[in-house]
Amino acid sequence: MSALLLSTVLATTSLAAQQAGNVGESRYGLVPRPASLTPRTGQFTLTRTTRLHVAPVFRDVARRFARDVADPLGFEPSIDAGTTAPTGIVLSYRTGIPAEGYHLDVSSSRVLIQASTPAGAFYALETLKQLLPSDIYRKAPIADARWTVPAVRIEDAPRFAWRGAHLDGARHFMPKEFVRKYIDLLARHKLNRFHWHLTDDQGWRLEVKQYPRLTEIASCREATLVGPYVTDPAKRIFDGRRHCGFYTQDDVREIVAYAAERMITVIPEIEMPGHVQAAITAYPHLSSRPDTNPGVMQVWGVSDFVLIPSDSSVAFMQGVLREVLTLFPSPWIHIGGDEADKKQWKDSPAIQARIKSLGLEDEHEMQSWFIRQMDTFLSKQGRRLIGWDEILEGGLAEQATVMSWRGTAGGVAAAKAGHDVVMAPAGYTYFDHLQSRDRSKEPLSIGGFTPLDSAYAFEPVPAELTPEQAKHVLGAQGQLWSEYIPNTKHAEYMAFPRLSALAEVVWTPRERRNFSEFLQRLPAHLKRLDALDVNYRRP
Repeated sequence: MSALLLSTVLATTSLAAQQAGNVGESRYGLVPRPASLTPRTGQFTLTRTTRLHVAPVFRDVARRFARDVADPLGFEPSIDAGTTAPTGIVLSYRTGIPAEGYHLDVSSSRVLIQASTPAGAFYALETLKQLLPSDIYRKAPIADARWTVPAVRIEDAPRFAWRGAHLDGARHFMPKEFVRKYIDLLARHKLNRFHWHLTDDQGWRLEVKQYPRLTEIASCREATLVGPYVTDPAKRIFDGRRHCGFYTQDDVREIVAYAAERMITVIPEIEMPGHVQAAITAYPHLSSRPDTNPGVMQVWGVSDFVLIPSDSSVAFMQGVLREVLTLFPSPWIHIGGDEADKKQWKDSPAIQARIKSLGLEDEHEMQSWFIRQMDTFLSKQGRRLIGWDEILEGGLAEQATVMSWRGTAGGVAAAKAGHDVVMAPAGYTYFDHLQSRDRSKEPLSIGGFTPLDSAYAFEPVPAELTPEQAKHVLGAQGQLWSEYIPNTKHAEYMAFPRLSALAEVVWTPRERRNFSEFLQRLPAHLKRLDALDVNYRRP
């Protein structure tokens, strides 16, 4: 959205917002918008004498908050046991509040937070930080600052249980330090699922001790395509630089623990049976074309190299997943399942014979068979398989959760069949897409067009679902594919503020969502992103 258009929208919607009673609420700049907010008179001032009085169940959350604000305050607030203090910041346990919900009551003498879980208390404190001046997000003491919080009463809880964001660390490796920053930004937006795409044709990024060649060989490509993808190989230009990187298992444990402190579950994605050219380069026996070693893919797009659907390939990938399970406590393990080119299966007499020997109808059922082996394996370990909506083709595995990216039709079909669904349709949630139709003003991207208002307009529950079927929609998430995102500042530019808009989609009650009112709150939120050193796209 251009600056002129944004100013026009703000001007023309100001009166409507006043009539709706939203201008008073907009001044707080809270993102995502809480379920209920009642302004009060006065303000609370946080000083060196302010103490946190906390119920034992919230002590770790209080410590996290105290550490977060210590740098800008110039001191770390003290923490006491007990919740009856008439002053300070009080974190009190209270039953009957939804699991991730909270009540926040600010008066001139104290801040009272009530929640039934640590997650609820954590989100209350995130809201409290947003009510403070935006400098609370800086990493150095702010001289002569007055840390005031407007008096207000908030009752809040999320609409959806799955509020996610995806990051592709396979096409372009994203350093561990940025992954931590990204997780921090998700937490600031009350997002609670981090979908970490770790393997693809262009690179394998996870250490697997049983298969060391995955990081010795598959984690490096010799060069990367420069400019847009072209079909004619003779016209392709490459940068001539090796692109390498992977996460050690210790790195992963660190990231998972870091996320858990911030109420975020990390869902790893290990692609299969397609998007595996890097893995096949390291272990050629996995290939449906074992006579050809393709090398780690240097261009974007979909490789036609896929896993051979053999017992040895199944055992190999289950060996990978066995180590994945030791690193990621997530109930869900993502196995991709998308864009598996089946031409090699069609052309192979041996694979055609296997299809017949298994009593399968075609290559789609062959993929379904492969996915079912992973579903059975994960179910025995007490985990759940999740995959992109192509896993519907040939029959859906019994326990599978579907991530619907090719529109919402796959999600609708899965929900009607009684399967859980995460909505991730490209037109609304793919943040590697262009943010303006004027390509001259935007960095090179994969294409598509997903502006800020489209991200905000997304409705995760399709109208054709009955109330009972709609219960299977766990929520939604934003995707950040990195083919054309070569560095972390570019990643921030593509993610924000679109991810801020989607955070409101998955948190705020549908009847409380209003794009014009969101734009009223956005400038205050962008000041927070400035303080957090986020290279967001300026409206």
